[in-house]
Formats: sequence, C-alpha cells, structure tokens
Amino acid sequence: MNVLNGASILVTGGTGSFGKAFIRKVLAEHEPERVIVFSRDELKQFEMQGDGFTDKRLRFFLGDVRDRDRLFRAFDGVDVVVHAAALKQVPACEYNPFEAIRTNVIGGQNIIDMAIERGVRRVLALSTDKACNPANLYGATKLCSDKLFIAGNHYVGDKDTAFAVVRYGNVVGSRGSVVPFFVKQRATGRLPVTHEAMTRFWITLAQGVQFVLDSLERMQGGELFVPKIPSMNVMDLARAIGPDCEIDIVGIRPGEKLHEVMISEDDARNTLDMGSHFILQPEFSWWKKRGEPHRASGTPVPDGFRYSSDNNDTWLTTAQLRDIIRPFDPQA
Repeated sequence: MNVLNGASILVTGGTGSFGKAFIRKVLAEHEPERVIVFSRDELKQFEMQGDGFTDKRLRFFLGDVRDRDRLFRAFDGVDVVVHAAALKQVPACEYNPFEAIRTNVIGGQNIIDMAIERGVRRVLALSTDKACNPANLYGATKLCSDKLFIAGNHYVGDKDTAFAVVRYGNVVGSRGSVVPFFVKQRATGRLPVTHEAMTRFWITLAQGVQFVLDSLERMQGGELFVPKIPSMNVMDLARAIGPDCEIDIVGIRPGEKLHEVMISEDDARNTLDMGSHFILQPEFSWWKKRGEPHRASGTPVPDGFRYSSDNNDTWLTTAQLRDIIRPFDPQA
C-alpha cells in the first residue's frame, strides 16, 4: 500500500528544510494528485518556485497555522497532512513565549480541529527530542503539541481521520544547526563549545524524510514514532569541522540540556521496540484494538529503559561525521 499515490498532500511549513526535502522526494518517487505548500512567508514560496519546484502538481498556499479559517480552506479535499510548521529557535521561544504557544500549541489544535472537520485521512506531526522531559519552552510547547495530536484520535468519532507523531533528533545542516555555524566560525580559528561532554542525537535530512514517509505507511493512529539513530559528542563534531581550531568552552545556555532524551523511563512502560524504531503507545482505551498490528511484531522495552543521547548503542566517529557534513562543508 502507498498512501501517497493519488492523494492530495498538504505540508505545513513546506518552505523549510524538511518541507522542501520531503516534497522533492514525494514528487520524484510517488504519484500524488497534488502537493500543497502551506506557509506564511511569500518570499520563501517565491524562492522555492525559483529553486526548481515547478511541478504542475504543486500548489502554494499562503497561510498561518494560527488561522483556523485559512486552514479550513486549505484542507479542502486534502487526504494527508504533514505538520512541520513550528517556532523552533530555543532563545526566540524563551523571549517570545506567547508567540511560541500560539504557533506550536494553538496552531496544533487548529490543525487537529480542521483535519477532523475536513475529513483528512492521515495527519503526521513532527516533534523533537526536546519534547521529552523538556527543559525549555520550545520543548514544553512541542510536548503539549504531541499530547494534543495523540489525543486527537479520541475526538474523531466516526470519522476516518488518524493522528500520529514522529520524534527525532538534530538534523544535520538544517536551519539553526550547529554545522553551518561551526563552518562559519572556523575562519576565526576558534570554535565555541558549550560543554565538552555534551551529546546529541544526529540524523540526516534524507533519513528524517524517509522516516516520516515510512511512518505515514505504518501509522494506525495514536503512535509516537522514534527512530533508532546515532549519537555524537559535540567535541568530535568540532574536531571534524575545525581540527586545527582552538576550542572555547562557553557554558551551557539557558534551557539547554547536556544530553537529549527521546524516551524517558516513564514513557518506557508503554514503549515497543520495533527493530529499526520505537513506538510510544498511548494510554487510551481505543488503542487496544488499533495497536494490535504493532504489538504482534514489537517487543516491550525493559523496565527502566531510557533512550538518551549519552547511553546510546551507536556513536558517530569523527571520520563518520566528516562524511555526513561534507555536503555542507567542502573542507570536511
């Protein structure tokens, strides 16, 4: 089964790093009826069209997830929604908390309400590792959003709409990524590192896109999907980008963690190991039937399990990091 063939697909935040990569792959490898780019920045939509996004199946729709009426119009005839729009910069969210809530939380509620009203079949929302045991407002808004989307399955009634969430780590080279920052700073001969022991989950944009596509196929409605991805130490990344640079330890910023967590010990009680990924199961009665296909092929994780960037089984070496960042750094 391919849920995208013949479907009308809408991507919120479609002009972002993920949105463009996702749309490019869908148009190249699937047969959708149309793909709608939903975003609020007319310049980015114009630039996207000038960057080779000229397929006749594409539609560009200006709008904001805060605007319920605009979403109601945009969702007309839509089968699949991938929700990637969010305010993501941690310092900006800390300084503008109400704006972060309006976009990440209220915007999520609007997506859920309009998807149900318009009869959208599948909605997959993108989350972040910062939503697990959040230490900053951005993570807290995304945790709230995750809970809303999972609970959205409780509100559909006799409709066919299903909601699920994908949670993964830092995307190499995306906007806000440390990679382009380090590449730029290398010219000074010094790289600022927050803490020498800091670790992060690491995923390429292509891997993130493929995981979302796989999750769209797998979802029954109610899952929170977490991929098994490698960790990296920030010092190894600094050595990969600037091997001859001096390192300045500048201290952890407000709201920042030393290590990221994608599955906490409390979440583990309802987590299935699916081999290539994990599924966090919801604690709702309707999941007993929906979750049967996953439980048949998955294995409950052990008590006390914690999926954290510092206790990962898979780590990237400096050489592997150089291979991964080469598209963003010709000197790697």
